[in-house]
Amino acid sequence: MSPATTRRVLVTGVSRGLGRALAEGLALRGHTVLGCARSEKRVRELAANLGGGHDLRAVDITDREAVDHWAKGVVERYGAPDLVLNNAAVINPRLPLLELTAEDFDQVLDVNVKGSVYVLRAFLPSMIAAGRGVVVNFSSGWGHRGAAGVAPYCASKFAIEGLTQCLSQELPEGLAAVAFSPGVIHTEMLETAFGVQASRYPEPPEWAQRAIPFLLELGPRDNGRSVRLSDP
Repeated sequence: MSPATTRRVLVTGVSRGLGRALAEGLALRGHTVLGCARSEKRVRELAANLGGGHDLRAVDITDREAVDHWAKGVVERYGAPDLVLNNAAVINPRLPLLELTAEDFDQVLDVNVKGSVYVLRAFLPSMIAAGRGVVVNFSSGWGHRGAAGVAPYCASKFAIEGLTQCLSQELPEGLAAVAFSPGVIHTEMLETAFGVQASRYPEPPEWAQRAIPFLLELGPRDNGRSVRLSDP
């Protein structure tokens, strides 16, 4: 891969599930992975697997100051990211809304919405200064329709859809904000929602084979779109 086609791709929630599959697939394709996750142990393990040329850090995206510090170091070392994949998310225990605790609801909104915003606020200024870049906020089919037992998660993904639409109207020419529904994939989060039925769905590495080319093709023309992996 030539330097002209190599991308600096920022991935949150990089240590497991979709984030890990994306990091491994991007690295294999010669792109530079700039990632974060909460687990220092998992981050170290993934960094060793990816090898040199990448930058993975243990960062809790619900900690605004930690995100700002991480972003400052990344931009100083690598410049503005070309692509930001706001993937990190959690899901609530599958229970009726009135049986969930306030802490259950707060955690989902803190990670899925506020954490995504902290990442955007930390990295977008450098992308705007560079005049280019795409941010992809991970949504869900549950960001378009509700389902019993997952009210906090649905609320968070509906919020991501609205936030992305608003942001897309505020970005200067040359940049894009896109909401992305990745589909149904066998992850730990899906096991929380679907139980044993989760194993019927594709594994993250298989999914990433299709997702990575799709995500890398997104550009300014896609600003404001809400896309699914199956979309053309």
